[in-house]
Amino acid sequence: MSKARLVLTALFVDHQTPAEVAARYGVHRGWVYRLKARYEAEGDAAFEPRSRRPHTSPTAIAATTVQLIVELREKLTAAGLDAGPDTIAWHLARHHGVVVSVATISRYLTRTGLVRPQPKKKPKSSYIRFQAPLPNETWQSDFTHYPLTDTAAFPHGAEILTWLDDCTRYALHVSAHQRVTGPAVLVTFRQAAGQHGIPASTLTDNGMVFTTRLAGGRGGRNALENQLRTWNVTQKNSRPNHPTTCGKVERFQQTMKKWLRRQPDQPATLEQLQTLLDAFVDEYNHRRPHRSLPLRATPAALYTSLPKALPATSRDTDTHDRVRHDRIDKTGCVTLRHNGRLHHIGIGRTHAGTHVILLVHDLQIRIVEAITGELLRELTLDPERDYQPTGAPKGPTRPTHQTTKTGPSSGSGLSPIS
Repeated sequence: MSKARLVLTALFVDHQTPAEVAARYGVHRGWVYRLKARYEAEGDAAFEPRSRRPHTSPTAIAATTVQLIVELREKLTAAGLDAGPDTIAWHLARHHGVVVSVATISRYLTRTGLVRPQPKKKPKSSYIRFQAPLPNETWQSDFTHYPLTDTAAFPHGAEILTWLDDCTRYALHVSAHQRVTGPAVLVTFRQAAGQHGIPASTLTDNGMVFTTRLAGGRGGRNALENQLRTWNVTQKNSRPNHPTTCGKVERFQQTMKKWLRRQPDQPATLEQLQTLLDAFVDEYNHRRPHRSLPLRATPAALYTSLPKALPATSRDTDTHDRVRHDRIDKTGCVTLRHNGRLHHIGIGRTHAGTHVILLVHDLQIRIVEAITGELLRELTLDPERDYQPTGAPKGPTRPTHQTTKTGPSSGSGLSPIS
């Protein structure tokens, strides 16, 4: 029997006073009075515990925002695109001007039954991740199967070959083939290199179209291996039975096939499949936010804004190249340390708070916006001075109540921030 029932029985059956009941059951006298008043007002409902939910929730998101989250989830899912909390948060902020945390979106998706919790799923933090530092540092490649509706002409469907940049996840080349062969791999690699430049290295699994290193030396190198050797491109292959090494390209293929299956008109021929692939690559590279990239940038924005790596024999080993992510401060500057000295680089107060990427090649510096890839400033660092001015005309001088002396300034010698 619950304590509330015992207390009410003592009050109304045994006719004890609230003070006697409180002493008898070791409860607060005020609680006894409140329980007595509730029983007199509600009757037997007083035996049931009340909800502890607050009467108001000032921090709860609006019902219209919840509906927008549900609509985005359904719309992205129907289009075959990623519809997780991170992607929905990006669309809310980017296209609707609404900022909602990823945790809040996940909670509402679970509450509405659109996401099913998977507590036994291995967390992503348990994986050891690696990523090339620059575009064209490493290209990953793989191929996958996709069925065609014309089963008479294509009983075994088609195979889709992909070349993907490891650093930016930029889809360099995606093509449909009746069957992926060694010559097809060579042709597509040459096409990608002709369009985007020769990479420093490649990373693939141990399929015979990529390498013959596990074939016992029979037949020598294949076409791709000979081409990579000619162009001084380092060839890297995953360990057998270790598929996570090429996980980026395999994850891309999973996303691609999910999108293909959602299309209303399924392809019957290689030409129709290639048309769909071209549409997907354009969407993936230029408009789809990528959760693995800084600030959910698109692969194209990052690929086009960063310097490209080159094969080893084409690199100048005496240069110092680095990439740094920063945010413009309220004075319109970013900082960069060179030879142990911190320098302030002026960009402009109108860009305050903007996330940027600094591309440093010795003293040559390019500053681009992290999300759009827009070039904000390009300069040669002057190691002898702290502040690097923008060179823009100075604005009107602020009025002052103090009389200033003419002649050279006695200050620090720094130029004013524009």
